[in-house]
Amino acid sequence: MAIKQTQKRFAPKLKVKKGDQVIVLSGDDKGKSGKVLTVDPGKGRAIVEGVNIVKKHTKPSNNNPGGINEIEAPIYLCKLSLVDPKSGTPTRVGRKLVDGKLVRYSKKSGEII
Repeated sequence: MAIKQTQKRFAPKLKVKKGDQVIVLSGDDKGKSGKVLTVDPGKGRAIVEGVNIVKKHTKPSNNNPGGINEIEAPIYLCKLSLVDPKSGTPTRVGRKLVDGKLVRYSKKSGEII
């Protein structure tokens, strides 16, 4: 009996990219902001600098002394909002054509990101 796998035709367009300044909307880190380090579109998660810190126990090796390290864990994209470049508050993201190129812009101030 074969298991049928569902395959998505295309990846969704994301509002957040690597290097963006974001703010956390909910959870333990609500109100914290940071820079996006990586984005995983398949899982809908991102790693943000200084947000969602967890303790990871590592074994000693030749390169690593081991111990308990604090690292950033992934956080869901729905809990993140882009920071408006003008006011520094959370904003929604829109897309529009400028000179034949699709660009992201802040819905709050209208400024291109």
